Amino acid sequence: MRFKDVFSIIGPAMVGPSSSHTAGAARIGRAARQVLGEPAREAEVTFFGSFAATYQGHGTDRAIAGGLLNFATDDSRLPDSIELAAEAGMEISFGQGTGLFPHPNTVRLHLVGAQTGTELTLTGISIGGGNIEIVDIDGFGVKLTGMYPTVLIHHMDYLGVLASVTDVMRKGQFNIGHMSLDRKNRSGAALTVLELDEAATPGLLHELRALSAVKSVKVVDLNESALEQKGKDNTP
Repeated sequence: MRFKDVFSIIGPAMVGPSSSHTAGAARIGRAARQVLGEPAREAEVTFFGSFAATYQGHGTDRAIAGGLLNFATDDSRLPDSIELAAEAGMEISFGQGTGLFPHPNTVRLHLVGAQTGTELTLTGISIGGGNIEIVDIDGFGVKLTGMYPTVLIHHMDYLGVLASVTDVMRKGQFNIGHMSLDRKNRSGAALTVLELDEAATPGLLHELRALSAVKSVKVVDLNESALEQKGKDNTP
């Protein structure tokens, strides 16, 4: 991870006490909420490493709950997020995991959507200063930092699909800052993650969804307000 400025080290505007254990955790929860594309009915949260040892004292559990409610890192409601999640009908369980994990500050979330019953399993790590990386989405190895507007494209691993995706980007004049791709098997399901220099427009998303091999397109933008993001929930 390269730190580009002092704010990458001291962290974002936040409700404390920790940029890595609180702000980073809130951003992981919010990223998971946006990947799911709807409020969660159930959330099973498993902490690993340092997260597992200190999550209650550092408020990591409340930060995750707040993120799942789409709260930003500086939202004054974060300290009350577990209670607010319960009021919203979300059942959250917290546990400590064992075995191998990619970073001392690792959390795995298993979510069930409140409206569609869609299930999502996501693993994120908090790497310091409020910075995060999502490293696994439903068994696909990815890299999603949340620093930039991001488009997630579930598609089939057919010849020419990536060329079609990048051609849509070129025609729309969207620059790709980073791309990661993983697939289940040859000619099987695949996930491409694109971090862009600017937010995706409805027109761009429409063009991507129109590609024959594309199954779904989701947007993650941790810089958007909750109100802005709400309008993108449950898009096809």
